[in-house]
Amino acid sequence: MLVSYNWLKDYVDLDGVTPEALADKITNAGIEVEHLTYNGAGLKGIVIGKVETCTSHPSADKLHVCEVNLGDETVQIICGAPNVAAGQKVPVAKVGARIAGNVKIKRAKLRGEVSNGMICSLAELGVDNNLVPKEYADGIFVFEDDVPVGENALPYLNLDDAILELDILPNSAHCLNMIGVAHEVGAVLNKKIKVPAVELTEDKEKAADHVAVHVEVADKVPYYGARSSTISRWHRHRAGCSSV
Repeated sequence: MLVSYNWLKDYVDLDGVTPEALADKITNAGIEVEHLTYNGAGLKGIVIGKVETCTSHPSADKLHVCEVNLGDETVQIICGAPNVAAGQKVPVAKVGARIAGNVKIKRAKLRGEVSNGMICSLAELGVDNNLVPKEYADGIFVFEDDVPVGENALPYLNLDDAILELDILPNSAHCLNMIGVAHEVGAVLNKKIKVPAVELTEDKEKAADHVAVHVEVADKVPYYGARSSTISRWHRHRAGCSSV
């Protein structure tokens, strides 16, 4: 079970409890934390930029010349991503930044045009390909929310997070979901958890319109209930964590 430290903070007050200290406390309480990893480890100099203009490179069909606002300055960046366009807010590695693989970004010339940085894909920021949304698999990442230009991009990509990998044994099945882990951590830290309020709005549709269930042993399972639900998009990008 992979548990996001940042996500867990939505349910339990972790002020003053580092990911390392939390991992030790959970392990000592009986559920082993096998690994503690940090999303975005080694990344630096990654900010939110706004593509002000985007034109075709005069000497290369597949490259674009972009003027990118970084908050404190506007720089020219050459980008080869097919989905780059004016008006986008994107993660940018400034000159001197470090991206995945400890690669340092330098000022460069691409087919005669100066490039002062890199507009990044999620893969270039170390996000596992299996976690990259399909629409960004072959290009740069584009922020959908209203994010502040010039700010550190990592918190908005949840790449400032720590991931605790819990070894869940049969007697700890209650920790196979985030709320269950929150209850466990609340008990370990002697703190109350904050369960999010759920607003339920029912319509005329029935679950039976979407799924059919046949109970083969009716005397042992006299009733089976189901609810079809739609959950609004979670604005925080949960790269690198999972739950069931």
